[in-house]
Amino acid sequence: MDDFLAARSQMALSLGFHIIYACIGMVMPFFMAVSHYKWLKTNHEVYRNLTKAWSKGVAIFFATGAVSGTMLSFELGLLWPKFMEHAGPIFGMPFSLEGTAFFIEAIALGFFLYGWNKLNKWFHWFTGVVVGVSGLASGILVVAANAWMNSPAGFDYVNGQYLHIDPIQAMFNKAWFTQALHMCLAAFTATGFAVAGVHALMILRKQNQEFHYKAFKIAAVFATIGALLQPISGDISAKDVAKRQPAKLAAMEALYHTRKPAPLLIGGIVDEKKKEVKMAFEVPAALSFLAHGDFKAEVKGLDQIPESEHPPVAVTHYAFQLMVGIGSLLVLLSLTYYVNLWRKKAIVDRRWLLKLFVAAIPLGYIALEAGWVVTEVGRQPWIIYGVMKTKDAVTPMPGIAWSFYLFTAIYASLSLIVIFLLYRQIKMVPTLYSQQPQKQ
Repeated sequence: MDDFLAARSQMALSLGFHIIYACIGMVMPFFMAVSHYKWLKTNHEVYRNLTKAWSKGVAIFFATGAVSGTMLSFELGLLWPKFMEHAGPIFGMPFSLEGTAFFIEAIALGFFLYGWNKLNKWFHWFTGVVVGVSGLASGILVVAANAWMNSPAGFDYVNGQYLHIDPIQAMFNKAWFTQALHMCLAAFTATGFAVAGVHALMILRKQNQEFHYKAFKIAAVFATIGALLQPISGDISAKDVAKRQPAKLAAMEALYHTRKPAPLLIGGIVDEKKKEVKMAFEVPAALSFLAHGDFKAEVKGLDQIPESEHPPVAVTHYAFQLMVGIGSLLVLLSLTYYVNLWRKKAIVDRRWLLKLFVAAIPLGYIALEAGWVVTEVGRQPWIIYGVMKTKDAVTPMPGIAWSFYLFTAIYASLSLIVIFLLYRQIKMVPTLYSQQPQKQ
């Protein structure tokens, strides 16, 4: 493994782990706040117990997200010094604001965890809401920085110099809204289905059914709404990519030749040497409509883009197909869930539906990871789209492969610890959260 590949692999590994920790940390506080609100309104003790149980999970993922995020910030400087030298002054604002949001989240989480029976009950609930809002703001700000890499703005690039820097324009670049919307919905969908699936499993095992049933209902609402809104967000993102990054769209669809109209490919095996796709199902003119809102529109293929600027087509295409395929399955599951509610059938009597939610536990995160592969790999060979190539930003420091191996071991260990803590937390529900009423 050469140093360039090792540096890219290390960033991919770090982002792959951090994105899961961060998404859970962004979304779980909202589940916690809803449960807490229900306890305050109904005084039903099971909601209090559920709130306390979920708050422990929030604390676990806040800590792991902070560790992995800190490691990422160091990696940006250590692995990509040329990138940070030029890009740091331009897109530093969202990172600095993200730090502020992180500190607010930490303070609010401290108030919430240690404020039981000490703070005014509504102020205590409000601190939990602040944890969620500040965590969500952190995620949006980080995505804004990533969006800048896909849609650079806020500077003039003249003769290799970055002039007339405007950090506000850089932060609110043309891609920030579509990426942030798509990412937030993905976080709620993935985390919602994962949490709902875990509680569905406990219902199937007939363990503390009231506790897990109420938890399931809260998580399922967030998950299904997110899944049903995600195709709308995806359509907005696809149209945006078609305008700004035609090479990425062509790689997503493995469109080697410009077509008018262009078909939408479903599946297929990419042959990058022959520049063709085999065994794909084509939907005539659908890509033209999805990309430009016109069934007769021309969609630029890779033949109109210099070969030195082609993204890795096979990886991008397969990741995109995986993301869309899983997203479609989650939409179908969401519709099935709401049909069941409309028919007023108790979820505890629909074991087959609970089993589908259990099967969906990993699916949202697989789609989430696939989406980030599309975003990052599809931008290659650029680290700043159209301005700086990734190979020109890497550190000249040797021995990066050893750093990659070390970080792999760290993240694997961290993940095993998190899994153990969550498993223990779930197993201890009957012991830790008694049903005896307590006052705040």
